[in-house]
Amino acid sequence: MASSPFGTSRGSSQPLAGYLNMSMRTTLNSVVFCLLTCCWAASVTAENTALIRIKGSDTMFFVAQAWSEGFQLNARDVAISVGGGGSGTGFHAMLNGSVDLVNASRRISRAERERAQRLGMNPVEHVVGLDALAVYLHKDNPLPSISFKQLAGIYGRGAKIRKWSDLGIEVPGCRDQEIVRAGRQNSSGTYFFFRSQILTIDSNYDLGILDMLGSRDVVHLVEKTPCAIGYSGLAYATPRVKLACVASGMETACVRPSIRSASDRSYPMARPLFMYSKDEPRGRVKAYLDWILSDEGQCIIKKNGYAPIRPIDCG
Repeated sequence: MASSPFGTSRGSSQPLAGYLNMSMRTTLNSVVFCLLTCCWAASVTAENTALIRIKGSDTMFFVAQAWSEGFQLNARDVAISVGGGGSGTGFHAMLNGSVDLVNASRRISRAERERAQRLGMNPVEHVVGLDALAVYLHKDNPLPSISFKQLAGIYGRGAKIRKWSDLGIEVPGCRDQEIVRAGRQNSSGTYFFFRSQILTIDSNYDLGILDMLGSRDVVHLVEKTPCAIGYSGLAYATPRVKLACVASGMETACVRPSIRSASDRSYPMARPLFMYSKDEPRGRVKAYLDWILSDEGQCIIKKNGYAPIRPIDCG
């Protein structure tokens, strides 16, 4: 009696060996067929599907995802990949050829444009929405309003405003009243926009500011930290934080950030949001940008907490 891993056979092992050889050949043929079929299907899919690669502004990440999902519902031949990391990260990706579009909460810099031109690109700017860069406070912070000058005193080099008591208030739960300052990393367009708006005399940030990785991280820190202040896009607001009323001057009336105040530019830190193509957009990239600027695309940006580029009725 011969034995095998498949059990025990009576008499000669040759019939079982023959059966196993035939079975293995059949299995191998099936595997090869499946592999060839899968490869063929993948090649057909790759041939018929356009991949649009997008990277950049963390401020725009939520709406960029919503846009990609909305567009792909009716454009089955397009796959859209969306990444964050900051506006600077997006421009760097464009320069090295790894993206088709850049999301940006700031304009492309002169250095970035010149480098792109040396590489044979001619970046084209597309304004796709408006945002209000909000100043976030803990929900228990009693500060009634804040001015550009006061923000500069908190965030600027050699900051002279270190405690909430320097602003004439006392924040419940903030034991020593020391202000905890949250900001963004220097790859962020929000970092540069805030600096250009607030730190006009001394263009450098103070040391000791917490450089958060993303817009959501700023808001989460402020939610949990009574002593904290931070700046981030309006779309990241939650009921657990307070949006400061901001005044551009000490004698100027403050304005609260909202879709309306961003749209009419009455909010002093309203800003455009951009998408950049490396050249004049064509094909599916152009179709995608056209759709973003359509009523459907602009209603998506409004639904996600940003202001559309024009008055629009979204029902």
